[in-house]
Amino acid sequence: MHIHILGICGTFMGGLALLARALGHRVSGSDADVYPPMSTQLEAAGIHLMTGYSPHHLQPAPDCVVVGNAMSRGNPAVEYMLDQGLAYSSGPQWLAEQVLQGRWVLAVAGTHGKTSSASLLAWILEEAGLSPGFLIGGVPENFGISARLGGSPFFIVEADEYDTAFFDKRSKFVHYRPRTLILNNLEFDHADIFENLPMIQRQFHHLVRTVPASGLIIAPAGEQAMEEVLSMGCWTPVERFSVVDATAQWRAEHATPDGGAFDVLFEGQHQGRVEWRLSGRHSIANALAAIAAARHVGVPPKLAIQAMTGFRNVKRRMELRGEVAGVSVYDDFAHHPTAIETTLQGLRARVGPDTRIIAILELRSNTMRMGVHASRLPAALDLADQVLVYSPENLDWDAAAVFAAMGGRAVVLDNVEAIVSLVAATAHAGDQVLVMSNGGFERIHQRLLDRLKESGAVVNE
Repeated sequence: MHIHILGICGTFMGGLALLARALGHRVSGSDADVYPPMSTQLEAAGIHLMTGYSPHHLQPAPDCVVVGNAMSRGNPAVEYMLDQGLAYSSGPQWLAEQVLQGRWVLAVAGTHGKTSSASLLAWILEEAGLSPGFLIGGVPENFGISARLGGSPFFIVEADEYDTAFFDKRSKFVHYRPRTLILNNLEFDHADIFENLPMIQRQFHHLVRTVPASGLIIAPAGEQAMEEVLSMGCWTPVERFSVVDATAQWRAEHATPDGGAFDVLFEGQHQGRVEWRLSGRHSIANALAAIAAARHVGVPPKLAIQAMTGFRNVKRRMELRGEVAGVSVYDDFAHHPTAIETTLQGLRARVGPDTRIIAILELRSNTMRMGVHASRLPAALDLADQVLVYSPENLDWDAAAVFAAMGGRAVVLDNVEAIVSLVAATAHAGDQVLVMSNGGFERIHQRLLDRLKESGAVVNE
């Protein structure tokens, strides 16, 4: 069967392409914006990529067109598909019908931490010898790919609340029907499709309704927004986790300041001590949730804790892209004030109070462009010594006015080259450059490293 995927370089759709190829299908795809790491892994898998959305990409007609949620009416390929009466499906629907049916699905949902938690859970099950399948919205370093079919009934999916497709406005995750469900946290996001938090909560409750009574829901203790979701009705046992709440079944104690080590307790009983490469309180919370989910499928907590020693995080999650003359350049996916703040907290705890952190933020996501969280950004970036903000032309709010609250620490620029030049001219050995964006950001990471190499004399002052 020939499957053509519209929007193939998105993290979800790219993973779907790998699964379709593994099932023996011939796979091709179109996308307007192609950048690593997704483009490189698709090419390595032998999947034919086409730039743009020309109707010619659908000639001769594929057996099925899988439509990404970035596609909308008016797109030339979409209009051709509809006019010609081609068979089509959304990505989540195709996944549910072709991959998830009959499997034990472990889903990871929430505003933050989905990718890291899903990757961690996949690694724990892998180390336990369970050979799980997975589809994750990033590339876990331990696996080097974002999706695989696996060799067991267990399948881990990153469960996104974004809408499914232009013809199906339900959240993606209602298609997955998990038996084990992690609900990491819940905040207002995706302002382009949700008007307020209650609308998102309603979608999360639709997800809760799909979990069987013999399943398990793992949720944070004391988080009001999530408790409100569960109070709408819950027919499944719930285990709660927390870094601070003593009433939770899963707790962390005696954590180091940077989160690089901590004890794990379940119902007051010590299970072991995690020592790993990650940092930050948010990472500890992700770990507790993953251990709880793994236990539900039969992995003893002690074995899960041991697995964490060898866990390497996901590409674009505090990924060290390189170090030049003592200047470290990191790539991180953070694009929501909470994620930005927790990422900076983790880095600050790791490097100490005297190391200079230069934070570079791209205002790229739809929610960012709309300015929904604009007033929260200065406080979220407070732990950085210098902040460089890339503001696109079509921003709906005055970034310069908002970041004026940070005084001289924040500079708003509308040109990536200007950001690269400023960092190269002012960086010194020991500086930590943290780039935060949910897109390709015009290859800024490599451009920074290249320019720092050219400016070695300055960097070594």
